[in-house]
Amino acid sequence: MALRVAVDGPDAATPGRLAAALADRLPSLGRAALVVPADGFYRPASLRLERGRTDPDARYSDWLDAGALTREVLTPLGPRGSGEYLPVLWDVDRDRAARAQRRPAPPGAVLLVPGALLQGVGLPFDVVVHLRMSPAARRRLTPPDRAWELPAYDRYDDEVDPAGLADAVVLADHPDRPALLLGGRFVS
Repeated sequence: MALRVAVDGPDAATPGRLAAALADRLPSLGRAALVVPADGFYRPASLRLERGRTDPDARYSDWLDAGALTREVLTPLGPRGSGEYLPVLWDVDRDRAARAQRRPAPPGAVLLVPGALLQGVGLPFDVVVHLRMSPAARRRLTPPDRAWELPAYDRYDDEVDPAGLADAVVLADHPDRPALLLGGRFVS
């Protein structure tokens, strides 16, 4: 069984960068690390973009195949799972199956799943780290060609309250200077 950790945050907060940094540090602490980005479990374009390429409601609810992520990664690495996981299901750039092979997880591994909008869809994570960004920071740091996604993140904050559900919150208004917030207090 692996410890299944979500690194949840908007793209502007660079959850993949935090997951990679954690994965680099964990072996020195005696834990193997696996990084499985959530975007490797996005749906095919025909489903993901059915309502158009810039629909924030589709970004919110139609991009991630939560069932596939659960079936191929989270359940196999959870209690009573097989211990073998699929590192990627869908190649978004080529819009076709990635055809990856299952991999065995080392005993006691830490699985890090970086991505956006990961809470509130029933994913069985053991720990959730949420990278919280204010709406103003998201607007400032989101590239103009991706600004159409901003209402999806606002909706996520309103409907899911990801910071309230998370086990740990990292304040990421300045991604190069994150601040960890535990129990309502900053930790340096």
